[in-house]
Amino acid sequence: MTIENIEAYAVILAGGSGSRLWPLSRQNMPKQFLALDGDETMLQATVDRLSPVIQSDHVMIVTQESHAKGEAYHALQPFKSLFEPVGRNTAPAIALAAARLMADGSDPIMVVLPADHVIKDAVEFRACLQRAIAAAQGGNLVTFGIEPIRPDTGFGYVKTQNSDQLSANSILVVERFTEKPDLATAEQFLEEGGYYWNSGMFVWRASAILAEIEQYLPEVYRVVQMIEAEIRLTGNYQQAIDKHFSAMPSVSIDYGVLEKSSRVSLIPCDFGWNDVGSWHAVHEIAAKDVAGNALSGNVIAIDCKNSLIRSEKRLVAAIGLEDLCVIETADAILISRNDQTQRVREVVDALQGKGATEHVCHVKVNRPWGSYSVLEEDENSFKIKRIVVQPGAKLSLQSHSHRSEHWVVVSGSATVTNGDQVITVQKNQSTYIPMGTLHRLENRGKIPLHIVEIQVGEYLGEDDIQRFDDNYGR
Repeated sequence: MTIENIEAYAVILAGGSGSRLWPLSRQNMPKQFLALDGDETMLQATVDRLSPVIQSDHVMIVTQESHAKGEAYHALQPFKSLFEPVGRNTAPAIALAAARLMADGSDPIMVVLPADHVIKDAVEFRACLQRAIAAAQGGNLVTFGIEPIRPDTGFGYVKTQNSDQLSANSILVVERFTEKPDLATAEQFLEEGGYYWNSGMFVWRASAILAEIEQYLPEVYRVVQMIEAEIRLTGNYQQAIDKHFSAMPSVSIDYGVLEKSSRVSLIPCDFGWNDVGSWHAVHEIAAKDVAGNALSGNVIAIDCKNSLIRSEKRLVAAIGLEDLCVIETADAILISRNDQTQRVREVVDALQGKGATEHVCHVKVNRPWGSYSVLEEDENSFKIKRIVVQPGAKLSLQSHSHRSEHWVVVSGSATVTNGDQVITVQKNQSTYIPMGTLHRLENRGKIPLHIVEIQVGEYLGEDDIQRFDDNYGR
């Protein structure tokens, strides 16, 4: 749509790993695709708060290809998307989106937003957004600055000029950006004044940010040109990205461009912003009882104060806790002091170092066709899964080199390709898939299909799969 005849698009960055909100957020299903503050996923809430300034058909999601073809498949389906084959930070993602928006010869305003922020006052956010869009017409790079309410070491800071003469419509000149400071420096910033938290939200013309990227990040710009040239040859945008994107340097737009540019302006904003960068931040934004506890799920809390306790599956009973964070999932429990939750990434690093999988995926794994849950396994002998296939969906035509499979239907009706045969397996019936056999599972019914799968073999990894046909492009 247009605002005062200005064409505007939102580019939502949704490629992060969300490791700071483990164990709820996992590498394959990070926080932007989860509901942390209400019933909507963070991505959907980000899109919804743009309307009516920017409608959903003018929204583009930039995310990892692995998310789009994996657990976030359905969350991304309603939107236009660009898929990164590898993560390369925000500058390459923004450059790619800007080039894509200009591909038809237009030069729209780009509103760049992370997918994982919480904003409590959507009306004020839209008012700031409209001011930023108007300010970006002339080529300025506009950022939203958040008034600091405490000396926080978890945010970057932006220093502005003339911030002592603020009005309701102030647009300030940015003097410099500062990466996350130590506590003494953050305290000094608050005392001096004129500093704002860097929200990571930006508004600019597509041509303006591309020109700055060409000047300050020529290697990023060079790869974008390679991708554009490939598209002109083949007409396949995603294929061109897959071929060249990994040559991008990994660099943030803040460090690579904004810290160097002389065209940056800031709009001071107060709309209940939180980047939800830790469980302590989740506790801050959550509804609380009279004792300051934020409780979610099957929780009994007795004589607890100022604590975040969240249950995803089992009963969590807490007695006498104060200033603690307790997060329960089916395969992991986090217990931390509220002021130590920024260190959750250390747990993720430790899991990665020992070759574990609890930071990668949950016990229940979503797929485009449904889901599966691992019920029990012995990694050198057997694995038992519960598989749910939604009506009308089917798995890929595939084979396994190292395992056989036994399928028992417990609800619904399965159409099974087993070698040269296509058979129907009803409730309370079973079939056997020998190792190396071409097979497929399909639900042609009107209710979800539930089966129990028993895998037997010496190697039971999810990568023991060869696909011959797949509806979802994997």
